[in-house]
Order: sequence, then C-alpha cells, then structure tokens
Amino acid sequence: MATPLTPAERDALVAAHPAWALEGESIRRTFVLPDFAAAIGFVARVALVAEKADHHPDIDIRWNRVTLACTTHSVKALSDLDRDLVAMIDTWGQP
Repeated sequence: MATPLTPAERDALVAAHPAWALEGESIRRTFVLPDFAAAIGFVARVALVAEKADHHPDIDIRWNRVTLACTTHSVKALSDLDRDLVAMIDTWGQP
C-alpha cells in the first residue's frame, strides 16, 4: 500500500530532484532526447522499471521530448512510490 508523502517529504523530494516540478499532486519532468528512436528507447526503459515497481507514470511523447508525470492515484497524492520512481529515473542522468 502506498503511503502519502508528508509536506516535509514533498519538500525534500523537490529539493532532491530540482529538474522535476511539483504540480499539485504530481511531480513532472520533460526529457529532451536526440531523436524519436531515443525517446522511445527511454520510454521502454521507464516502462520496465515502472512495471517491476507496479507503479506507472503518465507518459507523453512528442518526437524527441518525453514528459513523465508521477502521482499515486490510489491515494490521490504523491507517495513513497513516486519518490522511489523519480529517484530511480534520476540515477540514469540525462538520457
């Protein structure tokens, strides 16, 4: 079961991941990749991690731009699942 983040945990999430923007109960980031094939490859990598975690971000692909938006729909808030997914994706660096 997902645990909603406290206000302090939300602040820490944003501070630890400055490339991501807090938008209500979501955290969002746009990645710019060299081309469409690279964008699709990046999405496939995200999909594998998300499927393993059983937590899936909203994904928008626009040619070489991929926007990820993370929230936990079951608790209607950001949760530890979002924090973990964002942290995992950020360990990859800029794709």
